[in-house]
Amino acid sequence: MRGFRTLTAGLICTAFLGAAGCSSDAPPESTTTYQPYVSATAASSGDSAGSAAVYNLAFVISDGSGCTPEWNGAYAVGDTAVRSRIAGLTAGGARVRVSFGGASGKELAATCDSAAGLAAAYAAALDAAGASEADFDIEGDELTDAASVALRSQAIALLQKERPALKVSFTLPVMPSGLDADSLALLASANTYDVQVSTVNLMTMNYGESYTGDMGDYALTSATAAHTQLKSVFGLSDAAAWRGMALTSMIGVNDVTGETFGLADAAQVRAFAEEKGIAWLSMWSTFRDRQCGGESSAEDALTNCSGVEQEDGAFAAAFSG
Repeated sequence: MRGFRTLTAGLICTAFLGAAGCSSDAPPESTTTYQPYVSATAASSGDSAGSAAVYNLAFVISDGSGCTPEWNGAYAVGDTAVRSRIAGLTAGGARVRVSFGGASGKELAATCDSAAGLAAAYAAALDAAGASEADFDIEGDELTDAASVALRSQAIALLQKERPALKVSFTLPVMPSGLDADSLALLASANTYDVQVSTVNLMTMNYGESYTGDMGDYALTSATAAHTQLKSVFGLSDAAAWRGMALTSMIGVNDVTGETFGLADAAQVRAFAEEKGIAWLSMWSTFRDRQCGGESSAEDALTNCSGVEQEDGAFAAAFSG
C-alpha cells in the first residue's frame, strides 16, 4: 500500500498461526472485525466511521539511512502530536497496531545492520505507540531482498522472546493465483527463525492491467488460493488457515487503471469473511473513505478520496458488517 505518501478457529486452537492446527474445522460464529489503516500523523473524519477494533498506524520506516524508526520517515516515534493522535484513536476502546514498511521509503530491515539493532528499533516504535501488535507491510524491493527478509525474521524472533505476548502480522501482496514466490519465501523465513505469526494480511488490490474483471470476485479468488498456501506453509486445518487470514482492499479507484473496488465489492468481501471465519478486514484507508469533491483531480482519488460515488464512511460501514 502506498505510504504518505487471535488466531482462534473452532473450539480449541493454539495461539499462533505458525503452530499446530485446531481441533475443529467448523468456522466460528462471526468474529471478523474491522481494522482499518489510518495515518499516524493526521486525523481524518473517516477514522470514527464503522466499528474499528484495531487501527493500523501507517507507517514506521527508517529515518533515511540509519536504524532510527520514524513515522513516514519524517516524525520521531515519540512525537507529541502522534501520541495525541493515538490517544484519540484509542479513547473509545480500540487498540492500535504499528505497521512497519509500506510502499514508500526504506523499511528498517534494509537500513539496520544487526538483528539486535533492528529489534530495538521495532521495540522503540511499539513502546512509543503503546502497542503490543506489529504489522509488517512488505512489498516492492524489500520483498525480494533475501538479506533483509532474513534479518527481519531474526529481529522479530528476538523481539518475541522479550515480549511473548507480541502479536505479529505480515501484510503481503496477492494475486488471484495466490501469494507469489517471494511472499512464500518470506513466510518460510519466518518459520525458519521461529517467528510466531498471528495473521497473514492479503492486499487484495492492484493486480495489473490485464485484470479487468470484478474486484470483489478477485478478492475472493485471491483469498481462496492463498488459503491453500497458508495451510501448506503452516500445517494448518481449513478453519485455522481462514482464521489466520486478513484481507485489505484499496477502496474505490486503485493504483492500476481500470481497477475500481466499490461498495458492492466491500459487502461481498464482508459476507465471505464472515462465512469463512476470517480474522479481520481492513482498507486503504480511512482518509480515502469519502467521495471526491468537484475540485478533485484523478490523482486526488488515489490520495484523499475514493473516486467513487459514496456517503462519507460508507466503506467503513460495509466492512464493519
